[in-house]
Amino acid sequence: MQLLTVRDKKTENDFFNVCKLIYASDKNYIPHLRQDIEKIFDPAKNKLFRQGGDAVRWILHDAEGKTIGRVAAFIHPKTSKTGAYKLGGMGFFECINNQQAATTLLDTCKSWLIEKGMDGMDGPINFGEKDNFWGLLTENFTSMPSYGMNYNPSYYQHFFEDYGFKLYFKQLVFWRDLTVPAQEIFVKKAGMVSTDPAFRVINMQGVKNEKIAEYFLEVYNSAWGVHEGFKKMRIEQARNIIKAMKVIMDRDILLFAFMGEKPIGFYLSIPELNEFFKHVNGNLNWWGKIKFLYHLKFSKRKTMLGIVFGVSKEYQGRGVEGALIKHCGDHVVPMGRYSETILTWIGDFNPRMLKVIENLGTELHRTLVTYRMYFNNEIPFERHPIIGGKKKDQPAENQSESPNAFEKD
Repeated sequence: MQLLTVRDKKTENDFFNVCKLIYASDKNYIPHLRQDIEKIFDPAKNKLFRQGGDAVRWILHDAEGKTIGRVAAFIHPKTSKTGAYKLGGMGFFECINNQQAATTLLDTCKSWLIEKGMDGMDGPINFGEKDNFWGLLTENFTSMPSYGMNYNPSYYQHFFEDYGFKLYFKQLVFWRDLTVPAQEIFVKKAGMVSTDPAFRVINMQGVKNEKIAEYFLEVYNSAWGVHEGFKKMRIEQARNIIKAMKVIMDRDILLFAFMGEKPIGFYLSIPELNEFFKHVNGNLNWWGKIKFLYHLKFSKRKTMLGIVFGVSKEYQGRGVEGALIKHCGDHVVPMGRYSETILTWIGDFNPRMLKVIENLGTELHRTLVTYRMYFNNEIPFERHPIIGGKKKDQPAENQSESPNAFEKD
């Protein structure tokens, strides 16, 4: 076997093309967009490089020169400098069903990170935010993956666990039939606040993007910016988030709750993009963009992806959550465009949000796992701290860790 660093167009093409071999017979597989992954490893586009981060990619050839695997390792500038131990990351792992090949790829990540002074690594994760390319799929290999969520063969789990990775946290993805009315608990909770004449829930039809960004910023900062470890968002960040959604935005499923003119909550969803990206074969070049825009406009939709749900801290527990969910059932479902929703992953360390989702009448749709391993076996292993747990019980390296968008409650 021969290991090659991705340095040129040929090795980069091999990095992407290996997926054609591994998923050749998998009808559920939808490749990640090449452009989404390329920009992660482009120092000009990923600000983490400018902040002191580092990343490298490799491909693995067999004796005949055929690409049989790939992997990446990286150092997040914040993670590597936080807490008692320095942790790197690895991800974008793909490999044929061969233990020696898998071990070679994982050994390469480990050696590179040790050389960089790391004490351990998490994986498979992203060299960026948790909303994309995070975790290893361990349950549900029979349905289409959601856009940006990892998908992999079932045998990968044995590769990681046999190598020494331990379960750090589970990422739980839930599904709900939108045609089923909102559960009684949400109807009751909605009634708690809906009697106030100043309260209303509206979609973002006719609202300018700048104003949506302002609404988003206000709710986000009042819901999570008050917690230790969460930095308040700046307006530039909010604008960039809304700008990134511009092409795929469906304003009917961007729901905000208001008390008077003050935004106090949101339930934001987007169309399930893989319903359209499955037609572009993982490449959003000029022809892929034409096909994507065509299917975005004319293809029948079925699924919406819930990306973030939150309520300002002072209004939590007063029925706003229920009113947002009831509004979706009363106003979005009758439009006939969406019949189901998938909620972007929620960590098993967030029992409060999991309770909300349970009350919503959802079904567990798929499970992914974030693994962690320390290179020194004497370092004690601890699972991700529970949100709401006592601070003294939380490892120092985890206290500033940001959860996924939908799990922020």
